[in-house]
Amino acid sequence: MEIVYVYVKKRSEFGKQCNFSDRQAELNIDIPPNPELAEQFVARNPVDMGIQCSTSMSEHEANTERFEMETRGVNHVEGGWPKDVNPLELEQTIRFRKKVEKDENYINTIMQLGLVMEHCIKQNNAVNIYQEYFDDEEEVEVTEEAPAAKTINVFRDPQDIKRSATHLSWHPDGNRKLAVAYSCLNFQRAPENMSQESYIWDLENPNRPETVLKPSSALVTLEYNPKDSHVLLGGCYNGQIACWDTRKGSLVAELSTIEFSHRDPVYATIWLQSKTGTECFSASTDGQVMWWDIRKLSEPTEVVIMDITKKEQLENALGAISLEFESTLPTKFMVGTEQGIVISCNRKAKTPAEKIVCTFPGHHGPVYALQRNPFYPKNFLTIGDWTARIWSEESRESSIMWTKYHMAYLTDGAWSPVRPAVFFTTKMDGTLDIWDFVFKQCDPALSLKDNGCFIACGSQLGTTTLLEVSQGLCSLQRNEKNMASSIFERETRREKILEARHREMRLKEKGKAEGRDDELQEEEAADLQELVAAAEQEFFDIIFAELKKEEREAMKKQPAAKQPSHETEEEVEGEEEVEEEGAPEETPT
Repeated sequence: MEIVYVYVKKRSEFGKQCNFSDRQAELNIDIPPNPELAEQFVARNPVDMGIQCSTSMSEHEANTERFEMETRGVNHVEGGWPKDVNPLELEQTIRFRKKVEKDENYINTIMQLGLVMEHCIKQNNAVNIYQEYFDDEEEVEVTEEAPAAKTINVFRDPQDIKRSATHLSWHPDGNRKLAVAYSCLNFQRAPENMSQESYIWDLENPNRPETVLKPSSALVTLEYNPKDSHVLLGGCYNGQIACWDTRKGSLVAELSTIEFSHRDPVYATIWLQSKTGTECFSASTDGQVMWWDIRKLSEPTEVVIMDITKKEQLENALGAISLEFESTLPTKFMVGTEQGIVISCNRKAKTPAEKIVCTFPGHHGPVYALQRNPFYPKNFLTIGDWTARIWSEESRESSIMWTKYHMAYLTDGAWSPVRPAVFFTTKMDGTLDIWDFVFKQCDPALSLKDNGCFIACGSQLGTTTLLEVSQGLCSLQRNEKNMASSIFERETRREKILEARHREMRLKEKGKAEGRDDELQEEEAADLQELVAAAEQEFFDIIFAELKKEEREAMKKQPAAKQPSHETEEEVEGEEEVEEEGAPEETPT
């Protein structure tokens, strides 16, 4: 039986505050017991029931609003001078001061301000602002926040045929936008009707890209101009260099000609620090590094061939995968190659052969990422094969630090812009590793699976993930610069000692090998003389043996002389032996 009771109220009374009052109880319904229903139940006897005598308590937590605090400085600059007074001229400023000091308003103002200043000075002398009020309190250790990261947004490729996100570039003004290049790097395996478009995303709107870039060929790399945020530089899969101005729309503003472009996909482009802000250079696996001016992008201004034999032959050139240029070192740039070698070059060299300064061999495969430390430019990071390596320009034979060999292939990496001891690596299995070698050197401080303070990661499926790391990973720690510098210097010294030791061992082995060769030559000469002498002796022994054999046979054929009968056979034989041994040699007539 269903019991329903309907409360009726006027529509005008909806939403009003309820007013309660005391009244007598009313019986709405009375259901008498039914003895027939008792037959359907079984009495439970005995019955156990737990009773809690104490009062039930509950715990509640309340988190107040967190206020972020920051320290700012104020820089006071001298000013307020009249237009006819040059503050750099000492005589003019002295003359103007004397004129103002004679004014009555100036004297009255100084007298009034003097009273206020005197009060502040007396107050400062009365109160010790550096007094420690809690000397007797025990110091409480503050536990540092554990490394962590959380996903902020995910930007997915809006096309039906998904492509890999091959390059990311942050907007130079406040990192409010993110430019993403999309392409398929599988040679001759790109799906039909695959889109060539790349996008600029607004970090606050992951649903739709803010700007669509329409190149003639799929973009492999895309970079914002640090001096003009409306200009972007892209490297195409067909080897061309494209330039966009977002104020003019989605179409390409400038494009290099096919005849003077790269022969392979452009894997790296970098803007140069110049007065005009229009110079850049690019690298490709065809073994060429080209300089460009976007005002005249039809052909490059300069070409350098990555031939470490310094013969300037394109067939011997190493394919370039990554580039590095530091504005504080304007004459140097570095190139990571397909063969695992990092080439250091000089822009201002007079001859093409002098432009290749030195090489750093260290990886078993392509160097996918190459970047100098933003705090210590002489140290740089390389990503290749299954490891990440940290190098010093002073040690060319080996890296000073390296990570363990991972099970998955490494695809990219970068230094932290705010902490000198933190860098990031990505792996083929979709893992982002955050390394802090001051905290831990054998393993990453934090690993995130497929997922300033923000990190953007592109995946092979075309999704771009925006991550926010914890405060400990994006804020400079106390004495971190000194610790990172000491670690770099210590590892550099260690590698120099090892290089010197290896060099000494190689020289010793070379000297031993040369001495061993001389001994072998002398032994071979002595053995040759002994062999010749032995062969001669053996030859003469055989000749003498043959001669004696022939003489015996000749003596046996001669008729034996008749001897008396009483002589025994032994005497006769003895005489024959004596005659044979003492027989004079026959002289030829």
